[in-house]
Amino acid sequence: MFKNKTLLITGGTGSFGNAVMKKFLDTDIKEVRIFSRDEKKQDDMRKQYKNNKLKFYIGDVRDLASVKNAMHGVDYIFHAAALKQVPSCEFFPLEAVKTNILGTDNVLTAAIDYNVKKVICLSTDKAAYPINAMGISKAMMEKVLIAKSKTVSPENTLICGTRYGNVMASRGSVIPLFIEQIKSGQPLTITDPNMTRFLMSLEEAVELVEFAFHNAEAGDIMVQKAPASTIGDLAQAIKELFGADNEIKIIGTRHGEKLYETLLTREEYVVAEDMGRFFKVPADQRDLNYDKYFIEGNQKLTTIDEYNSQNTELLNIEQIKEKLLTLDYVKDEIKKWNENIYVMN
Repeated sequence: MFKNKTLLITGGTGSFGNAVMKKFLDTDIKEVRIFSRDEKKQDDMRKQYKNNKLKFYIGDVRDLASVKNAMHGVDYIFHAAALKQVPSCEFFPLEAVKTNILGTDNVLTAAIDYNVKKVICLSTDKAAYPINAMGISKAMMEKVLIAKSKTVSPENTLICGTRYGNVMASRGSVIPLFIEQIKSGQPLTITDPNMTRFLMSLEEAVELVEFAFHNAEAGDIMVQKAPASTIGDLAQAIKELFGADNEIKIIGTRHGEKLYETLLTREEYVVAEDMGRFFKVPADQRDLNYDKYFIEGNQKLTTIDEYNSQNTELLNIEQIKEKLLTLDYVKDEIKKWNENIYVMN
C-alpha cells in the first residue's frame, strides 16, 4: 500500500518518528518526509541514515505556511508533532494549545487542501478524563480531528486517530531517568509506588498506527490494549536488571499527575468495537440538530468501568523485566553498566 507513495511524519525527529522512519526506509516506499523544527536532530538523522528516500523539512505545525510547504505530493501523514511533557504544559498551557490543538488543525487543513489520502493523528491516554493541560490539549486535538473528518469525503482525505499509553524509554519518560539515577548512584525517585502506568514499546506504538491505517474509518480513534505496572514495581525491576542497590525515594506526585491512566472512558467503552488486540471507538455522527435528542436519545449509559491501567493486566516484577529486555535501549544500557563495573573491578 505504501509502494511508490510519499509519507510525511510531523514531529519526525522524535522517538516515534525515528521508529516509523526506520521501519519504512527499507520498503518500496517512494519518500519519507521528516517535518520538524529541530534542525540539529534533522542533521543527525541525515548523517546517520544517508538515504535518498529521506527528505527533511524545517517548519512548525503552528505555522500553516510551513506545513503547506511540506505537503506537495504527500499521500499519507502520520501526525506526531506535539508538546508531550505534562509539567511543561502545566506551566505553559497556551503553548500546548498552539501546538497540540491549533497545530493539528493546520496539518489537517493543509492535508485536505492538498488531497492527502490518509492522516493518522497520534493521541495519548491522558486525553481520556483529562486533568492536566497536556491531556486537555490532546482531548481537544481528538475533537478537532473528529470534527475535521466530517468536513471532507473519506474518499478524498480520511482522517482518524490513535490513542496509546506511555511508550517505554521514550524521551522524558521515567525509565531513562531511573537508569541515569542508578548510573550516578542517586536514589530512584518515584512519585507514588502504587501509581500504575501502561507499558508499550515504540514498536507496538508503530503497530497501532499501522493498524489504524488499514482498519480505521473517518473519525475513528483506535486504541491498543496494553499491560501495566505499578511505578514501585517498575523501579524495582530496573534495579534488579542492573544489579543495583540504590535507595527508592518517594517524592510525591507532580503537577497534573493521575494515580492511574485511562485508555477508554466508560462512555467510549459502550460504543467501542473490540477487535482483539485493539479497540475501535467510532466517531459521534450526530449533527447540530440537537432538538431531536430531547425527544429520543440514542446513547446507552453504563455502570461498567473504564479501561485503565488499574484494571488491565498488571505485570509482576519478573514480567516487567521481560518486557524491559525487549528494548534495545535497556539492553545496551545494561551492557555498558556491566562493562563499566568489570573495568572498575
